[in-house]
Amino acid sequence: MYRLLFSLVLSRMDPEDAHHLAFRVIRMLPALGIGGLVERFTEPDASLAVEALGLRFPSPFGVAAGFDKDGHAVRGLGQLGFGHVEVGTITAIAQPGNERPRLFRLIGDRALVNRMGFNNGGADAAAGRLSRLSRRSRRPVLGVNIGKSRVTPVDDAVADYERSARVLAPYADYLVVNVSSPNTPGLRGLQELDALAPLLRTVRAVAGPTPLLVKIAPDLSDEEIIRICELVTALGLDGIIATNTTISREGLRAPASVVEAIGAGGLSGAPLAARSSAVLRIVRAHVPATLCVISVGGVETAADVQDRLDAGATLVQGYSAFVYRGPLWARHINRGLARIRRDRAEHGAPAATAA
Repeated sequence: MYRLLFSLVLSRMDPEDAHHLAFRVIRMLPALGIGGLVERFTEPDASLAVEALGLRFPSPFGVAAGFDKDGHAVRGLGQLGFGHVEVGTITAIAQPGNERPRLFRLIGDRALVNRMGFNNGGADAAAGRLSRLSRRSRRPVLGVNIGKSRVTPVDDAVADYERSARVLAPYADYLVVNVSSPNTPGLRGLQELDALAPLLRTVRAVAGPTPLLVKIAPDLSDEEIIRICELVTALGLDGIIATNTTISREGLRAPASVVEAIGAGGLSGAPLAARSSAVLRIVRAHVPATLCVISVGGVETAADVQDRLDAGATLVQGYSAFVYRGPLWARHINRGLARIRRDRAEHGAPAATAA
């Protein structure tokens, strides 16, 4: 049914308009009073629960930052079966993002290109909204992803992140420092150790007991990834998210003219799978077994998610395939994971356990 809807309607709409339409429906689930019925249909099997970051995740599969930028649809996304929702990226100062069009589909590649530019209402507005999501209410685990405000000079980035962390950490189950989006000028330069170390040290102090992770780019060299792993370990951070979108356009099926017309932005979806998996393996090999590693990039099926778990991911996130798979995507992932684990148990092969 969704495939037909996507083919006949959604694929013909501007991608950002289609996103807003779907987002409004998801946001309304709790308000319409049907979220509970949906939740009973999508609830993950109890066998999928993961203990990580001092939290219980009902499923290892969650939705990555970028889908719900301001925290408007956390409960609705949880009711669709996502075990955690990472909102953001949120900046200290509200900003409109880049000019439209800024979101593009590459349907033949099962991919998206975005140059959204951290469009969001700012940390203060998000804090007020998230504060109303009681930890005792029925909601998924909540991650909050923070980035640098566009108007803030790179030299003042630490203070900018510090303000966002101070405002938002009290309402987050975990906090993520995003230094890897390609759509904010100068942001990726913060992954250089001389800039990253003081930034993470400052945010760590402000975050207090809230677990802190850093999100890295797939375009880093293997050596740069290893050095970040060593820094994260030395600073006592709680985890790494690997990876953000890529600036690479290698291996796409779309005609070069189409890709060139789209222009700059971060590529996500299936073409990112191989590099994201490779970065996961590098990270897992160079951090303690207890460190939380969240893998994101190019996952679409339950088998994809299980492969990441087998490779050492603690949790897995997705986003782009949501566009192509529709609202029951998380349900299909969770049912598939439970089936994989039952099959393994029946055949004597142990299921992967999260670090």
